[in-house]
Amino acid sequence: MMMTLGMFVFGLPTLAYQELQRTTDWRHGSTSRIGTNPGKQFMGRGDDKIALPGTLLPGLVGSPLSLDVLRKMADTGKAWPLISGTGRIYGIWVITSITETQQIFFEDGTARRYEFTINLERIDDGRTDMLGSLAGAVGGALRGVLGGLL
Repeated sequence: MMMTLGMFVFGLPTLAYQELQRTTDWRHGSTSRIGTNPGKQFMGRGDDKIALPGTLLPGLVGSPLSLDVLRKMADTGKAWPLISGTGRIYGIWVITSITETQQIFFEDGTARRYEFTINLERIDDGRTDMLGSLAGAVGGALRGVLGGLL
């Protein structure tokens, strides 16, 4: 497992990205001043974005259905926790775009190779401490439902 986005697991059987490109912005407001350089003021953290470019080779690495699953996740408009295979919690992210290029085709039009880029944007304001309590609440709810069934 390389990483998970919600319940979607990135890896060789599903979708393996070749790079993780992360861009984090910090905002600095500018005020014009007469006779000198503009004054700058730190206004807080800006956008945090991740791009996951990769190659999908059906039959060898990954499945085209994985791109469809991620599109369905994006269609919901929901945010998902992003966690690396090492356990690093990146926070809560939304899928903002998926770019797909199909190449090298069989006679029936099925692609042999897919180039893709998945773009994510963080929306949790850096509150990764909320993930543990959310997981605990969900786990408690599941235990309650399962306990009632047993």
